[in-house]
Amino acid sequence: MELLKEILDREGCSLVIRSQGKEQCYWKRGVADLLFLLHNEPDELHQAQLADKVIGKGAAALMVLGGVIEVYAHVISQPALQLLEDAGVSVSYSQCVEHIINRAGTDWCPVEKLCRSAATAEECLPLIEQFLSGKL
Repeated sequence: MELLKEILDREGCSLVIRSQGKEQCYWKRGVADLLFLLHNEPDELHQAQLADKVIGKGAAALMVLGGVIEVYAHVISQPALQLLEDAGVSVSYSQCVEHIINRAGTDWCPVEKLCRSAATAEECLPLIEQFLSGKL
């Protein structure tokens, strides 16, 4: 995990995944890369280790659904931490916050807000898909 944290900081990417013996950086904002991988390259998430700058409940749900086994976050929300721990994912982080805020710093992150009442990762998925497709 230390190597993934170093890559995350050095490369300035938003996400680093170690899967199938290799590390890969991802650059999109929010949960877009995780959703893409879940739908199009699920083997990249299955049994993977992952380092992310910010993990909210939506990102955590996608990680759980993808079968990620270990994560590190610079910042993680309490709901994300709970979801990951309940799924048996090993979690480490630098800072845990009540919830993730939006980029403007004025409100909750929209995906965190959408997923806050969802009880399971499975319940979060359609909300995230609708949000990213512009239907919410």
